[in-house]
Amino acid sequence: MDRPDRDQEASSSSSPFNFSSPSMQNQIHELAKTLPPPRKQNTACDACRARKVKCNQLPGQDKHCLSKNYPCTHYIQQATTEKKRNAAAAKRPRTLSASSPSGPAEHMATSGHSGTAHAFQSFGSHFPQQGPVPSAHPITIDTQTRDLLAYIFSPPDPSSGSAQTNGSAHVRMGTNPSPPAYAEWGALAHRLSEDSFRIEFALDLVEVFFQIVHSRLPLLNPAQFRNRLHLSLSSTGPQNGNMSPSTPVAQQQRTRNSSSPLGGQSAQHQPQRPLHPALVATVIAWGAKFSEHPLFVADRHRNGGQSAFAKVLINRARDLAEDMKVHRIPNADHVVIALLIEPLQSRFHGFWLGSAIRLLLDLQINHKSVMSNIHDPEARGTMIFAWWMACLADAYRSVYYRRKPMLDDDDYDIDFYTVGPVPPDIIETSPATQPSPREQLEGYYKAAHALARIARQMSRQLWRPATESDGIPADVLMGFMTMLNEWRDEHLSHVGVPPTFPADWDFVSAVTACASDATYHIMWIILCNALDDFGIRELNDGTRAGTPEAMLPQHPQIEEKKRKVMSEALHGALRIAGLAGVLTTNGYLRLDCAVMHVSCIQAGMLLARLGRPEVTNCINGLEQYSYAYEECADQAAEIKRIFQQAQAGEMEWNHMASVAPRLGTSTDSAVGGANAMSVDFGTF
Repeated sequence: MDRPDRDQEASSSSSPFNFSSPSMQNQIHELAKTLPPPRKQNTACDACRARKVKCNQLPGQDKHCLSKNYPCTHYIQQATTEKKRNAAAAKRPRTLSASSPSGPAEHMATSGHSGTAHAFQSFGSHFPQQGPVPSAHPITIDTQTRDLLAYIFSPPDPSSGSAQTNGSAHVRMGTNPSPPAYAEWGALAHRLSEDSFRIEFALDLVEVFFQIVHSRLPLLNPAQFRNRLHLSLSSTGPQNGNMSPSTPVAQQQRTRNSSSPLGGQSAQHQPQRPLHPALVATVIAWGAKFSEHPLFVADRHRNGGQSAFAKVLINRARDLAEDMKVHRIPNADHVVIALLIEPLQSRFHGFWLGSAIRLLLDLQINHKSVMSNIHDPEARGTMIFAWWMACLADAYRSVYYRRKPMLDDDDYDIDFYTVGPVPPDIIETSPATQPSPREQLEGYYKAAHALARIARQMSRQLWRPATESDGIPADVLMGFMTMLNEWRDEHLSHVGVPPTFPADWDFVSAVTACASDATYHIMWIILCNALDDFGIRELNDGTRAGTPEAMLPQHPQIEEKKRKVMSEALHGALRIAGLAGVLTTNGYLRLDCAVMHVSCIQAGMLLARLGRPEVTNCINGLEQYSYAYEECADQAAEIKRIFQQAQAGEMEWNHMASVAPRLGTSTDSAVGGANAMSVDFGTF
């Protein structure tokens, strides 16, 4: 369970000198003028030195390295001679050296979340064969997709000594890499040196993305993406309309395309533009995360269940996006890329989600008047969906990881209905007795947004220094309980898990309902944990004044509220454990892109602290998650350790000790009722 970092400030020792006196300040000023200028010491770590950003200069603690999952090393600083420094520079992983020199990348009228995923044939053998890879150059917006694949699938850097590093910063020079260079990725990896195999392999990973990830993150139009990828792979000339990237015409076109989210003109009149290199790399990296291609199967077998090759592809996609200034230049492509990279990484960092929100605000997507001026319905739908995805993720992230949200209720005036009407043919084909697709979608987002607003309020009230030091005010606690109960009565029966799963439910329907259900119940677990950590302010004030809690007049009412929160939290944890058991049994968590894993962690921690045997479902679910997110295996091991401590009677509670169920006592009646978990496993 994540806890916020608490910065501890060391108090400065008092000084016998009076530095505030005018005479002393004059002496210091005159002395300073006689001193030679200090020699600037560059103690930045290797990653910050390469990226030319400010470094904390603390080994292993640099914020930039931690936020982007870079190794924080100081090889160059430790080297004392120029010869040693040059050798150390070759030892560290390098990123791409530059982005496009022409400034902002082209805006792409990206697709909405609608679209039909058509089967896509393998075209590797039908593309014109490419000769030797051209001389080294940085990846830019004008780089051909075939050259991009040569970089993405280039062998690991032999100087790094690890197959999990990012590899060379540039496309390989001269000829295609030799097969022995791929030895670290297994016996089948040598085929990546073949241009035709790289194309077929990339198309296979794209299909994995649309089959698994797109169902949870529908930010792309499958048919449009496939067509544009096919077109770019078929072309052997420059990416942008057969123009040289350095010609004035090409530069003017890029400037014109970067002036609006749609690229300066209506999408209906735009030529079929090439895909953004970072978007292609990100989609391929997602496919590698879940692919069952023999190359990845052999790589996982060699590395204890984890694919070193997939990690390299993820690192290269992230580095490519950063070096192309995706997080800085506002356009539609960059919003989609940032939203896809955040859940792609192991462990949550928030950098790319925050970048996506800033890009959306720079594009003024939060204004209804701006959205109404986007005439292309597909581009408008993509931006609306991206906004709501970022808005919901920001709210839930803040309450999960004890951080302040970036957005507030008054930061936007748009709603999901701005996407546009549902086509008449869809409405006509919908049964009259069933809600239309439009009504179902609106109902889901209305419920999700309402719960996100509650999460946002909880974050702003709970995760602040005053609450940590004084406790949670009783009226604030009662307000949260009332809001959660009202949300349950209005929305849970519509978006949560029904008593029995319909026999025709597929992967998407099952995971969506389970995730919505678990997101509500995890709020009670978070509230319970906050109460245990901070307590109730009124009781804390009485204790500080020397009055026993039992003697305070409001003590019985507060204890009843604490008991209710504990009961709801335990009920929620048991329900999440039941849902995790269902999804794990069907192997769904192995293919889930980090939607349920926070719920499994929070519920597992609570059940483990209480010594409940149902924690096994959460542990098994996290172990299945570790197929794609290796840190989940560590979290499962930590939950096991806490459970063993609870079984041995070594686990203690803080402010919730008076209402925590004792090990071995029956609490089924306390957590049952109308909303208890009742799932028919046989029909799923």
